Amino acid sequence: MTRRATIRTTHDDPELVAAAIAPDNTAEMETTVDGNAVRTRIERETTGGLHATVDDYVVNVDVATTVVQHADEHRHRHRHADADADTDIDSTHE
Repeated sequence: MTRRATIRTTHDDPELVAAAIAPDNTAEMETTVDGNAVRTRIERETTGGLHATVDDYVVNVDVATTVVQHADEHRHRHRHADADADTDIDSTHE
């Protein structure tokens, strides 16, 4: 008998999170994006195997979410720095 688990998590950038975790998916895993949610279905032959795969997956999602959040913060800071640089006023006098 096949054991199954479906994990659904919501994110500000679900496509990026899904892309970050997809390389670690095994053949028994399918990840999709639905709105702001990442949905992953996992199938394994044993309960222990399912448990181990779910544990690994949860860690991967946590890391991906943290990386995406830090990347967003970094982009946000650089956008503001670029905007500030564009609005500098030349204060030299002749």
